[in-house]
Amino acid sequence: LGSPFIGFYTQGRYATALFALEPLLSHLCLLRQWEATMNVGHILKAKGADVFTLRPEVSLAEVVTVLAERRIGAIVLVDGAGHVAGIVSERDVVRVLAKFGAGVLDKPIGEAMTVKVKTCSSETAIEEVLAIMTKGRFRHLPVIDGGRLSGIVSIGDVVKTKIEEAERE
Repeated sequence: LGSPFIGFYTQGRYATALFALEPLLSHLCLLRQWEATMNVGHILKAKGADVFTLRPEVSLAEVVTVLAERRIGAIVLVDGAGHVAGIVSERDVVRVLAKFGAGVLDKPIGEAMTVKVKTCSSETAIEEVLAIMTKGRFRHLPVIDGGRLSGIVSIGDVVKTKIEEAERE
């Protein structure tokens, strides 16, 4: 691969300066191409693709325990076939407790989970994930590849990636 900058302005007094800058300009072009292809797969590669899941039949109390013990903000709920049935976040727990009181802790989480789960794939661009989360006002997005759960990304993962991009510039 050649640089897109070689051949432009190769005559005159600017030729020497341009050729001196060529390695830097080529590096910046590669960096821009890399940024343009930053996607969820890059995040999962860096953080890992492990996702803790539960079944919708477990109680809200069990969900609260798992959220606290694992120090996570959301749990993906899967059916018997391993397909995403819903998601429950700390915010969901707070809303249900506020609405129904502590008695709801013994109820199955399936009654309180979000069932219309927004998802993305490993190929989804970081900017698109950020837009989905912002528009939907949620912080966790399950990753589905080939019809199966392959990871989860949080707003923290996306922000961390964006900060790393900014530091590279």
